[in-house]
Amino acid sequence: MNFNLNSRTPRYLILFLATLAFSYLFFQTVNIQVTPGPLLQKLYSQSTNTASTSPQPTSNQKNYDFYLNQVAPKTGYTLKIKWGNIGKKLVSSGAIDLKKFQRNYSDPQYQELLTYLTETKNQPITITPDNAYFWVNTLWAMGLVQKSDVLEKGVMNREYRQQLGNFASTGGWTLGAKKATQLYNSTNIIKLSPQQQALVKQVADNIYRPCCGNPTSFPDCNHGMAILGLLEIMASQGASEKEMYQAALAFNSYWFPSTYADLAYYFDTQQHISWDKVDPKTVLSAQYSSALGYQKIKKQIGTIPGAKSQGGSCGA
Repeated sequence: MNFNLNSRTPRYLILFLATLAFSYLFFQTVNIQVTPGPLLQKLYSQSTNTASTSPQPTSNQKNYDFYLNQVAPKTGYTLKIKWGNIGKKLVSSGAIDLKKFQRNYSDPQYQELLTYLTETKNQPITITPDNAYFWVNTLWAMGLVQKSDVLEKGVMNREYRQQLGNFASTGGWTLGAKKATQLYNSTNIIKLSPQQQALVKQVADNIYRPCCGNPTSFPDCNHGMAILGLLEIMASQGASEKEMYQAALAFNSYWFPSTYADLAYYFDTQQHISWDKVDPKTVLSAQYSSALGYQKIKKQIGTIPGAKSQGGSCGA
């Protein structure tokens, strides 16, 4: 850069040109880097992390369908037992009238399920929203006919023997080949040792259902009798107490999906416990699963957004 200066050049112009020349030389030789301070670095880090992380649903974004899928997923719950020839024995004992069942379950979706009554099935059973109705009735027949300490020594036989046919679980059973009072506690469909009978009674004392206020050890409705049948099958095959509570909660949830979706919402929003972390024995207690206990919870939580009414009937 050349400048032709003489004595007549104004001093301010000389100063301006000198500054310009110095700036040119400085920026040509010096590499300038700007490093953000700690606060700027933190803010930048937060903004990039926020942009790259998928947001998790908040309680306000979790609607009824979210909780319903937790308690009664469409994929179903598989009970790891061997069904064997239980269904065939239920038919041969008269607990189930096969023709009545076939008429009741004439829809094509039930045809495979009906083979559980006519064939030996060395495989587990899976309950889903689509077949829950079939299993409540099949297990109802099991609980009704199986000889057990719960039926023999329990409240129904001890205090209501003369009115035995008046309960929903007895008078309401219309799918058998015999009267319910004849079927009651009449046949060893499966073998239960004294220890297994005691385990069934112990667990049954602690399991309630939302349609009434009685435990499974007082099975006066179809759901109670069905859970009793479920517990008996599990006990006969060596299931633990913990496994029996887990299965009972799963089956109750498919039979009363709205109730247990509400309870999942309650535990999530009030107790901050996700459904997969709740204790099944606690949920099945009178505090939550009895009719009165559930109604108290319902008053606290109100209606979940998008809720639908899906309850279980106590008839066949």
